[in-house]
Amino acid sequence: MSSAFSLRRLGALCLKESRQILRDPSSGVIAFALPLVLLVIFGYGISLDAKGVRLGVLDEDGGAEAASFTSRLSGSTAFEVVPAASRAELDALLQEGGVRGYVVVPQDFTRRVYSGCGEPARVQLVTDGAEPNTANFLNAYVSGAWLGWSEARARELGRVAPAYPEVLARHWFNPAAESRHYLIPGSIVIIMTVIGALLTSLVVAREWERGTMEALLASPVSRAEILLSKLLPYYALGMASMGLIVASAVFVMGVPFRGSLWVLFVVTTFFLLSVMGLGLLISSKLRDQFESAEIALNVAFLPAMILSGAFFEISAMPEALRALTYLLPPRYFVDALRTLFLAGDVWRVLLPNIAFLAGTSALFLTLVARATPRRLDG
Repeated sequence: MSSAFSLRRLGALCLKESRQILRDPSSGVIAFALPLVLLVIFGYGISLDAKGVRLGVLDEDGGAEAASFTSRLSGSTAFEVVPAASRAELDALLQEGGVRGYVVVPQDFTRRVYSGCGEPARVQLVTDGAEPNTANFLNAYVSGAWLGWSEARARELGRVAPAYPEVLARHWFNPAAESRHYLIPGSIVIIMTVIGALLTSLVVAREWERGTMEALLASPVSRAEILLSKLLPYYALGMASMGLIVASAVFVMGVPFRGSLWVLFVVTTFFLLSVMGLGLLISSKLRDQFESAEIALNVAFLPAMILSGAFFEISAMPEALRALTYLLPPRYFVDALRTLFLAGDVWRVLLPNIAFLAGTSALFLTLVARATPRRLDG
């Protein structure tokens, strides 16, 4: 094998690999069809917003005040109110999953409303604790509805409203308070991890399985030329996939993008080089397409899904797992993408993430270079 680097040979090898990509329909499916399917699943199938949650309501009082409060619940987009005739009916609905919680307005509700501050009116909320997040959402929404209604009724009755603290909410970076705007950048990280690792995990293994690696090693090409010829075409394919995903997120799903495209290009480049380097390393070691793809998905996808912070809050993890997340490139790509999409070019956040991704890309490419054979017995 020649040790001298030749741009002409590199161009010929890249052309050969590009033709292989065009002949192989699986590459196009992985790069373009799979990302769109995953983006739709993650973008529309996962939500942290409580909308249309089925809430049972029992009005034991039957008075005008009770009707006024229950109408406030019915007017909220957070609930789908399910009226009931008895507590037994509500308990049965809760056990069967027909509702996620229920509110009971007691019989003395109207009397307590008009009695003044001596006997404050109360309502009871029962939630399904098997789903803690939904239970917390119900508690917060019902408490907010109760607070707003009680203050309004106190003013109408000419009383001094309870001295609740006044909260003036302003949602920076996500004015609509849409969880989709927060989740989709993380979803893009998961998708690009799968795409980058899966595409390159098949490259070298396919050469060994087809017997073309022997011919390649017998030709006068350098190790750098082999590595770059396997990397550059798939890098271009990965960047095209990233462009398609970002355009779909912004123009179809309505996620704002407030950063610079050139910064997105730099961050994505370093991340793709990291995950593609990992895929090439696996492919070089195993030399079997099925095993390489399986290992790549387990090594790249699962940690990115669970430990990157894309869907699960890192601060809520045990300390040992929190420490482990600092070693994973997807964590830094998640942080960088969310900053670019929602806040813009915040360099105090972006620079550390870019630096880590540049370091991991250099590390994985160095390992791949060492693992790339120079002789048939290597």
